[in-house]
Amino acid sequence: MAVREVLIDPDPRLREVCPPVEVFDDAFRERMADLIDTFQENQWIGLSAPQLGLLERVLVIDVSENRDAMEVFVNPEVLQASRQAIVEESCASVPGVEGKVMRATRLHVRAQDLNGQYFDAALNDMRAVCLQHELDHLDGKLFVDRLPFWRRWRRKLSAG
Repeated sequence: MAVREVLIDPDPRLREVCPPVEVFDDAFRERMADLIDTFQENQWIGLSAPQLGLLERVLVIDVSENRDAMEVFVNPEVLQASRQAIVEESCASVPGVEGKVMRATRLHVRAQDLNGQYFDAALNDMRAVCLQHELDHLDGKLFVDRLPFWRRWRRKLSAG
């Protein structure tokens, strides 16, 4: 198990859509141990496999105060979303940028665990927001894609 470097935008791997995980073997769990180690080492509230260059539909979140309630979602899908709100976001793959985006604050999701077992979960507030942010990564999107046009345009100009 190892702590890995996080990919930084504009790395093209961050824009790839991850295929579903189909094989839940020891090699998969070893790769995901790196994801978990990197996540825990940095004390983030969320991290997705593609941020480490692993093109797999896996994300981890932990919005607890003590960072002791980590949840792993493999092949997550949102079954229901409601209660939209504007939230402030940032991302380890887009350092130095924060912005307000629209997210659902109530979700019902279905996913698998690291052994392939299905589960359903109801997520509210920051847990719901965090899962959606990480789910965007699995679809090759970054939170900056959700910023208003003028913010995205200004960001491109400053990047040169």
